[in-house]
Amino acid sequence: MQGSVKLGTLVGIDIRLHYTWLLAIFLIAWSLALGYFPMSGAALGPVTYWVLGLVAALLLFASVLVHEVGHSLVAGARGQRVDNITLFIFGGVSNITRERVTAKDEFLISVVGPLISFVLAGFFWLIGLLLPAASAPNAVAGYLAYANLLLGLFNVVPGFPLDGGRVLRSIVWGVTGDMARATQVASYVGQGVAFLLIGWGVLQVLSGDLFGGLWIGFIGWFLNSSAEGSRQEATVHRVLAGVPVTSVMDFSPVNLSTELTVGEFVLEHVLQHGHRALPVVDNGRLVGIMSVTDAKHLNQDAWATTHVGEVMTRMPLKMLSPDADIATALHLMVENGLHQLPIVRNGALVGVVSRADVMGYLQSGLGRPQRGSDKMEIMAARPQSVPAH
Repeated sequence: MQGSVKLGTLVGIDIRLHYTWLLAIFLIAWSLALGYFPMSGAALGPVTYWVLGLVAALLLFASVLVHEVGHSLVAGARGQRVDNITLFIFGGVSNITRERVTAKDEFLISVVGPLISFVLAGFFWLIGLLLPAASAPNAVAGYLAYANLLLGLFNVVPGFPLDGGRVLRSIVWGVTGDMARATQVASYVGQGVAFLLIGWGVLQVLSGDLFGGLWIGFIGWFLNSSAEGSRQEATVHRVLAGVPVTSVMDFSPVNLSTELTVGEFVLEHVLQHGHRALPVVDNGRLVGIMSVTDAKHLNQDAWATTHVGEVMTRMPLKMLSPDADIATALHLMVENGLHQLPIVRNGALVGVVSRADVMGYLQSGLGRPQRGSDKMEIMAARPQSVPAH
């Protein structure tokens, strides 16, 4: 997810934080400090309520992370590659590259998430029973039990891209044998759930609950956008799957020598021809990519004396073989925020495919869809309404 930074690594998976995560932490802590904890029976001061709110918000996201790790571990056990887990304002998302995935894989990967949330809810509920009533730790445990229960129940809802929607898709996929058809069904159900949430949010706002109504409405808007995007992606994938990348790639791409200076790259290729990134070749073999970003990392005074080979982005790079299809290329570019991919055979550069090449193919009519033809957890908890243990 663009706009995120790496926090660390857990069980071999990169954990990333999106900048909107900070806003989520503040909103949850704020609602708990002003609403839930003052009403929990723990007679403490405003500063303590804010500290408890911050601790509870962080522990809630830790629960979301455990939920996502569960998805990722099952995905890894089923032979899928997990690139990272990103926490953001609405919860978390596992970036799972589903290679040769089956309906059974999808079902197992998806169903484990809500189960983990229910287990966590029970765990925090038991902790609350062991703690003194009307105490600060009891109030935190009570909130986390409720929030995890709500997270599990919400993700059971059969609306794509929630876990329940992915379970629904896996079932329809298993029955029909058509993943695109299953995605279409699950996404329409997901949009139905999204519109219900938006309507509920509007009613909450009209009844005076501005914060709760806006939160629910934004979740509905997010679900609707995700469901519609997933359906469109499935349609495009159906059109592009099986079409070799060699059908659209540039067989004679502009490439750079490692001995070219950064100044020459900027002047001759960036300014004159508008290239933002080009492959770098040495003795016929791909050795890196030189981009405008790489040049910006270098002081402009050194452009004339620094060679491309010294500052380029080196191997390993995101790339494909000529045997790959266009659907795989487009997915790889979108998932990694890339505009082009080198096509390599036995280490030698044989071509480059770009997003523009794919769009040109679709717009040409050759890839026009015919008529009929990564997993997310959303936090919907409203903290201020949580009952204490």
